Amino acid sequence: MNLDDQLDRIVARSEELEALLASGVTGEEFTSASREYAELEFLVSRINALRSAQAEERDVGQLLSDPEMKALAEGELHSLKEQIETLRQEVRLAMLPKDVADARSAILEIRPAAGGDESALFASELFSAYRRYADLRGWRFEVMEYDESELGGLREGIATVTGKGVFARLKYESGVHRVQRVPATESQGRIHTSTVTVAVLPEAEEVDVQIDEKDLRIDVYRASGAGGQHVNKTESAVRITHLPTGIVVAMQEEKSQHKNRAKAMKILRSRIYEQQRVTLHETRAADRKSQVGTGDRSERIRTYNFPQGRVTDHRIGLTLHKIDRVMLGELDEIVDALTQADQAAQLAAAGL
Repeated sequence: MNLDDQLDRIVARSEELEALLASGVTGEEFTSASREYAELEFLVSRINALRSAQAEERDVGQLLSDPEMKALAEGELHSLKEQIETLRQEVRLAMLPKDVADARSAILEIRPAAGGDESALFASELFSAYRRYADLRGWRFEVMEYDESELGGLREGIATVTGKGVFARLKYESGVHRVQRVPATESQGRIHTSTVTVAVLPEAEEVDVQIDEKDLRIDVYRASGAGGQHVNKTESAVRITHLPTGIVVAMQEEKSQHKNRAKAMKILRSRIYEQQRVTLHETRAADRKSQVGTGDRSERIRTYNFPQGRVTDHRIGLTLHKIDRVMLGELDEIVDALTQADQAAQLAAAGL
């Protein structure tokens, strides 16, 4: 079936649903029809705009045989052809299956991997870069956990990034990030290679994941700071283990055990939700595994080379010679390129 036939069927289905809703149908049938009609609404509006532009193109094309109108018609046709190509692409993208998580806020988790102290230091810098990116996008960046190392690096950083469409923008950041530079502690001026793992999870609501209290093992203990010194005399830190999945979340950022538990449950719910999404989408599961990996130097999605001032995303072969701007949170150029590459791959797979 060619694209025009597919569009005809979509418009016909929308008209069928509209008639059904106008007939006074009630109950579950009304709810189901309303949901499907709403899902098709934007796509149908783009199809109608495309058809309108194509009809105008045909009308203007007839003026080419008129010597007095030919020059004007040629200019209008050029503009219409560009408009039609833009609309056709919008229609194709609107036909792709939607990831319901794209509109959600996200939980960002960053941890050092290979490279010791240098890895922890870069983890801290990367955490700050994402905080700046959130500021530039007008999102709210709330630190859930920030475990600082003795040298000012980051052992583990977790944040909630709140805003419209956050997950759609940040999901491509999941994976192993490699840094190449001369550490401040390196007296010989040798370049070291370290890695940091980044995981981005869609934020889950309570309705998304039902967690039974009997499936949880909750341990409480004293929070400790850098170097192991106790920063709290009460057992305010919380470790929650979800027994069915084996997922463990520890939280000690707050002085209140109640607040730490609430934060840990929020992260736990999102990790379980992401695990369920991965199970439902085996292709995405394989993709996520290859992106997040184990933190080994060879499993990387992006390299930050400070001596050469460049950032390279290996998935799409994009290299930017503006590492200082990227570390200041200017990530849109990379994210836009990744989004377009992902959309192109989906369109090709769908035969659109």
